[in-house]
Amino acid sequence: MKTLIPFFAVVILVLLALAGVNMGNQQFLFGVIIPYAAVTVFIAGIIYRVVKWGRSPVPFSIPTTCGQQKSLPWIKQNKLENPSTTLWVMARMALEVFFFRSLFRNIKTELREGPKLTYGSDKWLWMAGLAFHWSFLIILIRHFRFFAQGVPLPIHIIESLDSFLQIGIPLLYITDALLLGAVTFLFARRVYLPSVRYISLPADYFPLFLIFGIAVSGVLMRYFVRVDIVSVKQLTMGLVSFTPVIPKGISSIFYVHLFLISVLFAYFPFSKLVHMAGVFMSPTRNMPNDSREVRHINPWNYPVHIHTYDEYENDFRDKMKAAGIPVEKE
Repeated sequence: MKTLIPFFAVVILVLLALAGVNMGNQQFLFGVIIPYAAVTVFIAGIIYRVVKWGRSPVPFSIPTTCGQQKSLPWIKQNKLENPSTTLWVMARMALEVFFFRSLFRNIKTELREGPKLTYGSDKWLWMAGLAFHWSFLIILIRHFRFFAQGVPLPIHIIESLDSFLQIGIPLLYITDALLLGAVTFLFARRVYLPSVRYISLPADYFPLFLIFGIAVSGVLMRYFVRVDIVSVKQLTMGLVSFTPVIPKGISSIFYVHLFLISVLFAYFPFSKLVHMAGVFMSPTRNMPNDSREVRHINPWNYPVHIHTYDEYENDFRDKMKAAGIPVEKE
């Protein structure tokens, strides 16, 4: 049920878009109103989450490290794994954001006969995660061509590199195949591994099915179903210039694609996908480990009345004497 419910939820979304466009002639709803609403929810939701994280107190210095901390001069510090300055914190964050450094390590644990706890590599997960995120980013950048007059040079360069194999006509984008393969692997891993399947929730499967539906509908439009690109760009340019128009002749598969993207944007701030912004707000990552040099003081601290021992003894002197507890003042 944890997989069937999100699967059928995505199927219902696809059928809803098809029925609304083909039978209800609701092109304006699915092509203008819903995308505007989704982007509004996305921006407002991200701002809300970031502000909420920013207002959360950090009472302790809690960076997560795995290397030698800066201490005595003759002990070599691991500046990248245990940074003590802002510069090295930024370097570690860059490796984490762009290359998933923490996922590259030996993170897989198994309990074998003995009993013996062993640690192993999980590089397939690291490669799948890297392929998924980078492919998604490159595909998103490629789509900016629909929101600009002409094709900007950086996007043209990215498209050329993405299709340098020149397989078939139209050219096959490498990121299209990588995204589909990575999503399939991440789903299969959740279903196949008992430990991962046990902790997985419907909220973990829904984004996978949603992104898979977006990728499949995009591949269908590029390689199999004829779509009027000129009309699509006219629609997107109208959206970005706040003069929306609905050109005729756009296939219903495009509205399915756009509707699923809108659902993903609206769902993003309220799901686990928001870790895209949360990684920068995590005190376990963005704080230097300089507790031996600088005392971390919580900026949200407020004055607290301290109950001294003299006050305590004044309050309970009679009871302490009755219980035989020595007191300083008779």
